[in-house]
Amino acid sequence: MRVLGVDPGLTRCGIGVVDVAADRRATLVYVGVVQTPPGMVLEQRLLAVSRGIRDALERHRPTAMAVERVFAQHNLRTVMGTAQASGIALALGAEAGLVVGLHTPSEVKAAITGYGAAEKAQVGAMVARVLGLDAVPRPADAADALALAICHAWRFSGVAVTAGSAETPAQRAWREAEKRTVRA
Repeated sequence: MRVLGVDPGLTRCGIGVVDVAADRRATLVYVGVVQTPPGMVLEQRLLAVSRGIRDALERHRPTAMAVERVFAQHNLRTVMGTAQASGIALALGAEAGLVVGLHTPSEVKAAITGYGAAEKAQVGAMVARVLGLDAVPRPADAADALALAICHAWRFSGVAVTAGSAETPAQRAWREAEKRTVRA
């Protein structure tokens, strides 16, 4: 399964792509960050984020997408920018016909480190370890995007479709991705 993870933001939007096998082994495909200066007009910042995500979608052809779920913060400006970038990611994922999963920061931390209140440094270290990297991807938004992608793949790798059960779109995407992997 190839998953594109997006850690949405206006100043820094992390984008990471990983391949995850059925046995949960993950391999880095791409990692990057779209950066926009705070002084740039909003619509141009959103356009830059959109172009960065679209480029990753077109170049790497993921079979699924994971986006960090926007959560309440005290800084309304930060929440608004994150929500706007998240909306762009969701729309682009839908446009590409992908199943898009939304994951909270605590879900991602729990999946990657085993502890839902882990520090950013712990998440980055585990991402590097899982992917066999010599260093933690920088900035933290890049590591967070990879963590989202890994979390998404791991959460769906354990989802089995049993006889007589209704298959969800996410399960169908996983099954189809596995078929393509076996054929390749």
